[in-house]
Amino acid sequence: MTEEKTKLAETEKKKTGAKEYSLFAQIFASVWIIVLTLCKGFGIVLLETNDIIYSGIAIAGIFMPVYFSIWLEKIRDIKLG
Repeated sequence: MTEEKTKLAETEKKKTGAKEYSLFAQIFASVWIIVLTLCKGFGIVLLETNDIIYSGIAIAGIFMPVYFSIWLEKIRDIKLG
């Protein structure tokens, strides 16, 4: 019973990390593109399709250094064994 309590306490202490923020940014960017494209299709938004896609890429691209550093760590671990 105490092990379960300590595990729950440890998970509650964990703060949201960079991976979670990056995942949120990618999900938000994809929803951004979908919603604005649908709004463009219904004539609500008068943006160009390229502008919608580029803005979504920019939103996700802001968090690209986080994923790049994660990839580099994994490559380093593979090489060092």
